[in-house]
Amino acid sequence: MRSPPAPRPAPSRPRPQQAPPLAPRPRPLPLPAGRGRRAAAAGARAGSGRGCGEVAGPPPDAPRGRAALRRRPAPGPPSSRLAVRLGRRLARVPASSPPRPEAAAVRSASRSEEVYWSKMEASVILPILKKKLAFLSGGKDRRSGLILTIPLCLEQTNMDELSVTLDYLLSIPSEKCKARGFTVIVDGRKSQWNVVKTVVLMLQNVVPAEVSLVCVVKPDEFWDKKVTHFCFWKEKDRLGFEVILVSANKLTRYIEPCQLTEDFGGSLTYDHMDWLNKRLVFEKFTKESTSLLDELALINNGSDKGNQQEKERSVDLNFLPSVDPETVLQTGHELLSELQQRRFNGSDGGVSWSPMDDELLAQPQVMKLLDSLREQYTRYQEVCRQRSKRTQLEEIQQKVMQVVNWLEGPGSEQLRAQWGIGDSIRASQALQQKHEEIESQHSEWFAVYVELNQQIAALLNAGDEEDLVELKSLQQQLSDVCYRQASQLEFRQNLLQAALEFHGVAQDLSQQLDGLLGMLCVDVAPADGASIQQTLKLLEEKLKSVDVGLQGLREKGQGLLDQISNQASWAYGKDVTIENKENVDHIQGVMEDMQLRKQRCEDMVDVRRLKMLQMVQLFKCEEDAAQAVEWLSELLDALLKTHIRLGDDAQETKVLLEKHRKFVDVAQSTYDYGRQLLQATVVLCQSLRCTSRSSGDTLPRLNRVWKQFTIASEERVHRLEMAIAFHSNAEKILQDCPEEPEAINDEEQFDEIEAVGKSLLDRLTVPVVYPDGTEQYFGSPSDMASTAEHIRDRMKLSHQCELSAFPE
Repeated sequence: MRSPPAPRPAPSRPRPQQAPPLAPRPRPLPLPAGRGRRAAAAGARAGSGRGCGEVAGPPPDAPRGRAALRRRPAPGPPSSRLAVRLGRRLARVPASSPPRPEAAAVRSASRSEEVYWSKMEASVILPILKKKLAFLSGGKDRRSGLILTIPLCLEQTNMDELSVTLDYLLSIPSEKCKARGFTVIVDGRKSQWNVVKTVVLMLQNVVPAEVSLVCVVKPDEFWDKKVTHFCFWKEKDRLGFEVILVSANKLTRYIEPCQLTEDFGGSLTYDHMDWLNKRLVFEKFTKESTSLLDELALINNGSDKGNQQEKERSVDLNFLPSVDPETVLQTGHELLSELQQRRFNGSDGGVSWSPMDDELLAQPQVMKLLDSLREQYTRYQEVCRQRSKRTQLEEIQQKVMQVVNWLEGPGSEQLRAQWGIGDSIRASQALQQKHEEIESQHSEWFAVYVELNQQIAALLNAGDEEDLVELKSLQQQLSDVCYRQASQLEFRQNLLQAALEFHGVAQDLSQQLDGLLGMLCVDVAPADGASIQQTLKLLEEKLKSVDVGLQGLREKGQGLLDQISNQASWAYGKDVTIENKENVDHIQGVMEDMQLRKQRCEDMVDVRRLKMLQMVQLFKCEEDAAQAVEWLSELLDALLKTHIRLGDDAQETKVLLEKHRKFVDVAQSTYDYGRQLLQATVVLCQSLRCTSRSSGDTLPRLNRVWKQFTIASEERVHRLEMAIAFHSNAEKILQDCPEEPEAINDEEQFDEIEAVGKSLLDRLTVPVVYPDGTEQYFGSPSDMASTAEHIRDRMKLSHQCELSAFPE
């Protein structure tokens, strides 16, 4: 759907002023033929009268409104200034200038209603048409007459260009359409009154008989106040058409809204540039198709009337038309499709705009031209086909014999001389390159064969009985020779390709075996177990790759042997036993050699695998032994930092002592596990004939950490045992003191509690001393202070009990 045009800005109301006279141009556009007398008469009648700035109005007693238009007024003198302007414009046109042939052709009444178009081409006056001085929007009045719109603007309108535009637009519709008359809308809302009046009077010189009504669209207020006394009612007889002054909002009284463009409040959509582009396409197609029809008719008629000698001659450049018929036909179909679509597809919610219908752009004419073009083009193609077929027949016979003689002669001799497959990749590539040269020579003749076969098939499809037998015989002979030679070339190419692949696989396998052997000959000196495992994995992958390569070599070799056994089928009687035996021995020898090399590598891989597995186990034992040292260090650290409580009573202290013994058992098992791993490393090193790296590092560390753990553990046990003794005595006294203080007869019990408590307090402040002289405390100072505070509380309670039992 075409987008509506952008709304025009509201016109400013200029101050009325006299329009300047048109300046003469060096090369004025000539007026159409037949207008000189009318223009001269108009200029003579306009010689006396008021100026363009003055307004001629009806007498005071004259009727107003449309009644004045129905009444025949007395002729009045036109404006003298208008006469001067018209005289100046007419003075540019020579009185004796002949009428233009284009205008004469346009206005010729002898043309039919089905065949018509403007001889004045739009491309010639394209800059003028782009100015949109006037246009046919496609709308129609209530009498089915076309609506011609003249949109005047603020700038001075060039009357010569407007005249040319009107002349072109009025040459487009058919005579039948013109007979219904035109309704002209002169949009003067943005122009001056004297320009509007000049345009209306100019219509008299253009098409007075074809204009039935002129609607001058006036501003809403300006002319009503300034030009209320002027009317064209007295000029009706002289003008030849009716002129009314109407506002834009009242234009629908005379024309339906659906037939008015949006500029006048209607719903009709019009795109001037789109119309102009389609018009250019239409005129170009009409011109090209007419010229092409003449050329095709001349060619076809000349072919029908030509003698036998002319028919036998080949087609030259003069036989071709000046333009491509396919392009012209495609342009016509696209144009016709556009016309039909714009005619039947309306816009949403309104009436479709169809300025390119059969009345404006001659859709039937396009269809008729297309039919004529198709008919002539079909005849032209048939003429070309017949001439081409006659010239091809003799060429085919000559070329067929050339192809057959070469393929059965030099081509076959080249293939008989090539039998070997080579003993390496380089030799096979050399043979393949030689074969490609032979194929290149054959391909030139095969290309000739393909072309000849297509030409023969085309002639056979033509169905000429006199040539069918000979053509079929030539085609059969040519096909047999070419297919036989192509099969031999393909067989040789496949054989060389198989040999090249076999030697390629053999070379790859040899390189893999060399790489594997080189890897096995190098002594393994890895840094850790991970690298050993990576090396072992790489070794296994290489061995697997060798197995796959050997299997592929066997398959390639067997396939090559099968092809060699079939080589004698097209040997042309030549004995190829010697060549085949050499090739077979070479293939079998390569496969046996690769099998032996692979077996030797497998034996070496087995030995290397066992050694590497032992090395992996060695590194694993060393890593686990180092891990055991780390675990034992963590146990020691946990003993010193977390195993610091001595319990609040004897029972809790006994539980802590039991947990500590289990903790010591875990440490003992960790130490034993590390010792066993280090012993295993010694055995593996002896087997691998290498020096253990753990004897000088891991074992001393393990013993040193274990010694520190043992000292700290013994200190922990001593403290827990002292705490048990302290809590047991204190609990016994504290339990008997409140009930029967007189039952405590031995004062030594209190002395023992005090002595054990003091010893325990002193022990808490003593650090653990290792053999290397380093010291380590259990827990933090706050932890020791908390434990000591609890012991002192127990000692105070026991002392109070002692005072109660022995007050003296």
